[in-house]
Amino acid sequence: QVQLVETGGGLVQVGGSLRLSCAASGNIFSFNVMGWSRQLPGKQRELVAGISNGVTNYADSVKGRFTISRDNAKNTVYLQMNSLKPEDTGVYYCNVRENWSASVRYWGRGTLVTVFS
Repeated sequence: QVQLVETGGGLVQVGGSLRLSCAASGNIFSFNVMGWSRQLPGKQRELVAGISNGVTNYADSVKGRFTISRDNAKNTVYLQMNSLKPEDTGVYYCNVRENWSASVRYWGRGTLVTVFS
């Protein structure tokens, strides 16, 4: 069992920045990939970024603007979001997978990000 708790969401103006954090606990060592997904209003949940052993992967919609990082000592993954746009508004979920090709095994409860102009 893995527990994932996200923090850092909130209101931000267009062009601004936010940093999300996700603290993981439990049997996290079975899961090599930690990442972030988001659900935008009226859309399906999508993978946004992932990290495993220093290798990162991003959705095209956030490349160059979002940066994922991981502190293994703290079992925490971060998502630095810069140059935010109104279309980034949504609920952001932390997740873990066994590997890059596996389905997400655990989700956090999510944190809301609202970008306003």
